[in-house]
Amino acid sequence: MSITESSWFLLLFLFYCFSFTTLLSNGASTISAGESISGDQTIISEPDGNFELGFFATGNKSQNYYIGIWYRNISERTFVWEANRDKPISDKSSSQLKLLEDGNLALLDSSKSHIWCTNLTSLTMNSTEAVLLDSGNLVLRHKLNSSAFIWQSFDHQTNAWLPGGKLGRNKLTNTSQMLTSWKNSEDPAMGIFSYQLDPAGSNQYFLWWNRSQRYWTSGSWNGHRFGAVPQMDDNNYFNYSYVSNQNESYFTYNVYNTSFITRSVMDVTGQIKQFVWLDGVGWNLFYSQPSHVCEVYVLCGPFGACNRQHLPFCECLQGFSPRSTTDYYNLSDWSGGCVRRTPLLCGNNVSVNKEKDGFLLMPNMRLPANPQSLEVESAQACELACLNSCSCAAYTYDDRCSVWEGNLLNLQRLSQGDSGGGNLYLKLAASELSSSGGKKKRSLTGTIVGVISGVVLLLGSVLVLFLWWRRRNLFGHSNQIEGSLVQFSYKDLQIATKNFAEKIGRGGFGCVFKGTLPDLTVVAVKKLEGLSQGEKQFRSEVSTIGMIQHINLVRLRGFCCQGSKRLLVYDLMPKGSLDSHLFHDKKDFKLLDWKTRYQIALGTAKGITYLHEKCRDCIIHSDIKPGNILLDAEFCPKVADFGMAKIVGRDFSRVLTSMRGTIGYIAPEWISGAAITAKADVYSYGMLLFELISGRRNSDQRGDWKFRYFPTWAARKINENREIISLLDHRLEGDADHTELTRACKVACWCIQDEADRPPMGLVVQMLEGVMDVNPPPLPKTLQTYADIHEDASESSSN
Repeated sequence: MSITESSWFLLLFLFYCFSFTTLLSNGASTISAGESISGDQTIISEPDGNFELGFFATGNKSQNYYIGIWYRNISERTFVWEANRDKPISDKSSSQLKLLEDGNLALLDSSKSHIWCTNLTSLTMNSTEAVLLDSGNLVLRHKLNSSAFIWQSFDHQTNAWLPGGKLGRNKLTNTSQMLTSWKNSEDPAMGIFSYQLDPAGSNQYFLWWNRSQRYWTSGSWNGHRFGAVPQMDDNNYFNYSYVSNQNESYFTYNVYNTSFITRSVMDVTGQIKQFVWLDGVGWNLFYSQPSHVCEVYVLCGPFGACNRQHLPFCECLQGFSPRSTTDYYNLSDWSGGCVRRTPLLCGNNVSVNKEKDGFLLMPNMRLPANPQSLEVESAQACELACLNSCSCAAYTYDDRCSVWEGNLLNLQRLSQGDSGGGNLYLKLAASELSSSGGKKKRSLTGTIVGVISGVVLLLGSVLVLFLWWRRRNLFGHSNQIEGSLVQFSYKDLQIATKNFAEKIGRGGFGCVFKGTLPDLTVVAVKKLEGLSQGEKQFRSEVSTIGMIQHINLVRLRGFCCQGSKRLLVYDLMPKGSLDSHLFHDKKDFKLLDWKTRYQIALGTAKGITYLHEKCRDCIIHSDIKPGNILLDAEFCPKVADFGMAKIVGRDFSRVLTSMRGTIGYIAPEWISGAAITAKADVYSYGMLLFELISGRRNSDQRGDWKFRYFPTWAARKINENREIISLLDHRLEGDADHTELTRACKVACWCIQDEADRPPMGLVVQMLEGVMDVNPPPLPKTLQTYADIHEDASESSSN
């Protein structure tokens, strides 16, 4: 029988079909030997389809493709694993992810070269299958034993760590698993930040910069949590466990509710972050370490400085520009740092227009890493040594000379009141200095200025001696203790206050009077009442409180302890208290605009945070309210009356209701008799924040607010995502930053939750700064009960 022409075509067609690899239909969950996916084909996780695997590209115009895994059932495509993160391919249509007949899973490019492979040995031909599980774990398993995993992506994590995954160390091979950040927000290539169990064998985790410099540790595992991560005690979502045996050590976590979507990420910011997915909201930050990005080592690259006060946090130093503007400002990749706009002339005899390189003074900086010490005798000699060295980029002198050669790394601009800062002198070209007002190399003009400065210094010294002599004559019994704290006699303060003639306030501890010291400093003098504390203990506590200084805390200048007379002397705040501006309609009180209110909220939170977290012992204020927030001439908030629990002694019975808090701001645990922690201040701050937003008392009964308890009403609106603008002080006529307003309302609502659910004040600061996302808050249970009682009582009194 002859073969027709059509039969030849049919045979030829069948030959071509069977000569190519079998391609899976889109949506399969398993790849068997000889099968592959290509182009837009994907495989879906089994059994519920939580994850998807396939080719993807990042960025709108990227021509680089990767094989990876992403969440399938959420609205925002989020990647959790990449196979070829450092070797992208350019054509996904002609590339394949294929399960080879030798049992390995491989990524082949258009020329059939292996771009990535599992690289397993000693496998039986056609014995494996690749499966994507609902945990997000891609596994190779035996076809006849589905529980026997030969290889799994959970052992080769990239930047994301999913529940059920291990992060640890193989003791047999002495190798460690590691999370490594993306290079930037659009490039999954390995970045410079990583997270890893201590390679030396201890049970703690480290964050690394460039896999060489350690900048954060979790602390050791104590059986329940890591020492430096107390947040692990305060969650109802995760089950943490640490396992260590003769073969391996690792940490893992799971969620109590399997429908809970979460992931831990080694972020491009250098922080390890835990995210939680909320429908209708998106990814919310649950946890991050270090708590602020400026604590990340060399976050901003060479000649870049981190600044907590604005976004973006990274900025180039004066005289420098980003090495890559796109990376620095658009892709969150600051690793390239900054480069000089104008090269240094360098050398003793080189100059342009008779001007040489010089120095720009940068005050209150966290000094760069890796200083070198020089043995010189003066600041001038230190400056000259740096100026004459072509490799020297900056110097500082504080009883000794330190210089930096090459790149300046790990710089940070510190805020007023922050510790650990110093003056850095940055070497710049003369043209850069002329526009910045920097410190140029000394010339004849510099010499003249130096002579004039010397004369002024001499006159200033004479003036200081005169004022000291005058003060000593007027305040004959005053003396200074603990540095700047002054002990006054009672007569001193009688003179200063004109025998306590002008009373400017009254609190739970006594009256406050205006006074003027001999050096014309205006002060507030508080006469303490009803103290039972001994003189020795009183002096000790006052001395301790007097050493606490922060830009958002009222400064204690001195005290009087003369028999039964106990007085405290503070700086007087010219703008008075916050409640004067919020709750009075007098013409002499300026209506606070939204920007000012937000800065007051943030500054107050920073002051309370300092008391809770930065002092040697945690100081619980116990009476946070607008009347105890004072404002200086620039409306900078100052927390007043902190430390009074220490100063007045341990017997609180006489002034229990006023000293331990004010009705309307007092935390529920005070009433219940539970142990009091710093979270009581958090509650009071939340109540204050609501009043700062609304401009009225929380329980105001005027007009249409009658019988309305504002925090509960506001919490309902926030919880229901209704018009947040209706919570704003009506006098502002809607003029407020809506993002800040929403954030402030959510923070306030979180602060008034039951004690276990309130954030610490440090976290409150980060949320207000926008460093951390604010999850939608639930309705506070305890507050709702109190509000019902309050409203019932109001209605009864009106009948």
